[in-house]
Amino acid sequence: MSIVTAKRLETVEEYYFSKKLREVRSLVLQGKPVINMAIGSPDLEPPTTVIKAITDAVLIDGAHKYQSYQGLPELRKAIISFYEQHYEVNLNVDTEVLPLMGSKEGIMHISMAYLNEGDQVLIPNPGYPTYTSVTKLLGAEPVFYDLSAENDWQPNLEALSKQDLSKVKIMWINYPHMPTGAAGSKKMYANLITFAKKHNILLVNDNPYSFVLNPEPMSILSIPGAKKVAIELNSLSKTFNMAGWRVGMVLGDKEKIEAILKVKSNMDSGMFQGLQKGAIAALECGADWFETMNAVYTKRRKLIWKLATMLGCTYDENATGMFVWSKLPKHIVDAEAFIDRILYEKSIFITPGTIFGTQGKGYIRFSLCIDEKAIEEAINRLDGFI
Repeated sequence: MSIVTAKRLETVEEYYFSKKLREVRSLVLQGKPVINMAIGSPDLEPPTTVIKAITDAVLIDGAHKYQSYQGLPELRKAIISFYEQHYEVNLNVDTEVLPLMGSKEGIMHISMAYLNEGDQVLIPNPGYPTYTSVTKLLGAEPVFYDLSAENDWQPNLEALSKQDLSKVKIMWINYPHMPTGAAGSKKMYANLITFAKKHNILLVNDNPYSFVLNPEPMSILSIPGAKKVAIELNSLSKTFNMAGWRVGMVLGDKEKIEAILKVKSNMDSGMFQGLQKGAIAALECGADWFETMNAVYTKRRKLIWKLATMLGCTYDENATGMFVWSKLPKHIVDAEAFIDRILYEKSIFITPGTIFGTQGKGYIRFSLCIDEKAIEEAINRLDGFI
């Protein structure tokens, strides 16, 4: 007997990295010395204060009980203080912040709180594939807006305004942008807020890369009037090397946070207290933490630039974040076939740009979450490859 799955599964496929990593693991089991330069999972350690905080927290009375759906008051306060210190954003600790089990969870919660079947969602191309898959899972329709190098990977709002936007409910933006590393600007944010107000669209900025090789961290919530139409997702995954901890947050006005909490409170039973204590310690780190982390990424990025150049690629040295978005030479027309050739001939795994959308055609993406020795080994293996 076969139980038929829900029709919503017909709209999505298994996540690219979920499938591809099985292939990579199979090669490793065959004895292939695969170097993974594809995944943005930080290999550096979290701050030592974070490890101590969670270690101490497991011994606190009541640590293993259910926790508040809204997180510890101390965690909300730490998030608010972090936003005030680093983004110059002032928010209400009781009503305008909601801790999450990772910002990926927030993408689903926000979408469930606001989307009905048939609603449309503006999604960047190239962009994070989860925006599209969550939209489809809820029966809404993704409407892609193209980003291009010629426009600094920023939305062309003039062109968008000429479209029929009457069914659009949410617009996803992500700056610093993944995968391209475009930093965005306050002027861009201001224009987006004006656009969202005009068309009655909820603007969601996904902002996990603020502090990685980015000298000017920004939040859309720092722009006057932003809270009327915008909310922001953030995460400790990249900023503090805590990807596996699954600690994120969503920030915005009371009405929007309450709507998201309605969904979240029916989906989980609160975050483990020890994780929250560790998150508090992370958010209290000083500027020296970011300087130390970025010094490591700077060295790695220079080596990745060397590797990309060897492959005939070009790249933007002013890009931010923990990836190097590289344009392939014109004679290479199929990025996926190219990276598969590198994987099977040289045991190096690189991300093809096409997984991020049609505007990723002709690009590949390197991760900086790999130590210098491994990058140097990759350089040696690829010497003379092109």
